[in-house]
Amino acid sequence: MSNISNASAGSAGADTETEDIGHEIGEQNIRIFSLDIHNPVFIVSAAMVVLIVAYALIFPQHAAVVFAEMGDWTTRTFDWFFFASANFFILFCLGIALSPLGRIRLGGTGAEPKYGYSAWLAMLFAAGVGIGLMFFGVHEPVTHTLSPPLGIDPADADTARAAGMSVAIMHWGLHAWAIYAVAGLSLAFFCFNRGMPLTLRSGFFPLIGKSVWGPFGHAVDIVAVLATLFGLAVSLGFGSEQIAGGLQYLFGIPATTATKSILIVVIISIALASVVAGLDKGVKRLSWVNMALAGLLWLFVLLAGPTLAILGTIVWAGVDYLRFLPALSNWVGREDLAFLHEWPVFYWAWWIAWAPFVGMFIARISFGRSVREFITWVLVMPTVIGALWMATFGGAALDQYFSDGYLGVAESVPELALFKMLEPLPLTALVSAVSVFLITIFFVTSADSGSLVMDTITAGGKMDAPVQQRVFWCLLAGMAAMALMLGGGMASLQALTIAVGLPFAIVLLCMCAGLVKGLREELSARD
Repeated sequence: MSNISNASAGSAGADTETEDIGHEIGEQNIRIFSLDIHNPVFIVSAAMVVLIVAYALIFPQHAAVVFAEMGDWTTRTFDWFFFASANFFILFCLGIALSPLGRIRLGGTGAEPKYGYSAWLAMLFAAGVGIGLMFFGVHEPVTHTLSPPLGIDPADADTARAAGMSVAIMHWGLHAWAIYAVAGLSLAFFCFNRGMPLTLRSGFFPLIGKSVWGPFGHAVDIVAVLATLFGLAVSLGFGSEQIAGGLQYLFGIPATTATKSILIVVIISIALASVVAGLDKGVKRLSWVNMALAGLLWLFVLLAGPTLAILGTIVWAGVDYLRFLPALSNWVGREDLAFLHEWPVFYWAWWIAWAPFVGMFIARISFGRSVREFITWVLVMPTVIGALWMATFGGAALDQYFSDGYLGVAESVPELALFKMLEPLPLTALVSAVSVFLITIFFVTSADSGSLVMDTITAGGKMDAPVQQRVFWCLLAGMAAMALMLGGGMASLQALTIAVGLPFAIVLLCMCAGLVKGLREELSARD
């Protein structure tokens, strides 16, 4: 991929000044123990993570209280800001796609995509939402139906069911992928069309010029690394909880914190093998396995479950999602503040924290796509897949509840919701075991992709940094997830994600301004 970046440096928007500056950041790199370190981003980021991890391990009770208070204050004070930002990102992406700027091709007019549509989509899905949909795909539709948002009476079953499914899809739909698209498009454009380093700071070049290579740029990249690491840690936490729950369900192994920590060690070890294999041999192959197994699991639930009820849910889920979207996207005058802070605000902060991770990964695999094609696929396709998944798995669980009176999912803890939904279906043990394996592979691809992104940022945007560096970040992400789980569990992980997501939301909003200016310059130069 480094050859792609070099070849695109002379494309239609790049000028001599940009090319020269693109090399300045590389000159700041130093090599220590075969690591290609961009000073001070690597050192400061790693040191801050190590300090937080040490604090959580040495003072777990105090850390749990501090993290919880931090997350609670952020959600109560800035709930409006998270909502406004998430809504703006959707409108921004749609505006770019529908404007003449959408004709610009990432990499220049003659650029050809490196990956076909199927491989591109598989990697998009695996890196972006895999673990989350496995964890929440059953739990959310049922939970939100029994305790619906917007003050809807749960006794009104039809309305509650429509609103519950809609809010579940919203959390994993357009809002999430618009956030990813902003980060990914900015990174891809400035790297492939301007020949600049693949780091978040590059998106600020049209706004502040050479200052991006100084302290301000260092701060942006450090925040990006922290957001990526703690956002990834939340996913690793959810994944370990569900795998532990599955092992307890299948084999009676207690789902203790120690078990979850051991699982993180095992999965990170597997991820290291994928890291060493590289993007094409590691993540790409695992993504194919993910999509194939996920497709088979989806088909099994559709055919073995209440097929007609699921098909009806699929038909109406998209309609209801669009119908409830304006009300669910509005935070003004809401009566359900507890729901607002516990669910959508956390999700918007989580997606924003994940934006450097998923955005950079999307950027690396999107060379040769037009801006319009990029936005359409990144926004629409994963949203459609997420809606199908929620409607199928959540729809099956809701039919079990309303038609059969089955309370397995409604009364279960979140990590067991998937397995409880599968319980009334045939081949329960086999399908549950396959589900555990699928969650594990999603876990691996997330850890692999996240370490790749942190490696790229801390190497000053280089896409061919030493493999030892990716190994370092993979190990550090696993250590952070374990330490934070020991120092307060998932509550600490979520609170830290919300806190880190706040400053990075401001970074993303500024990147929107830089992206528009850069795209306009590119279009003007080409025309």
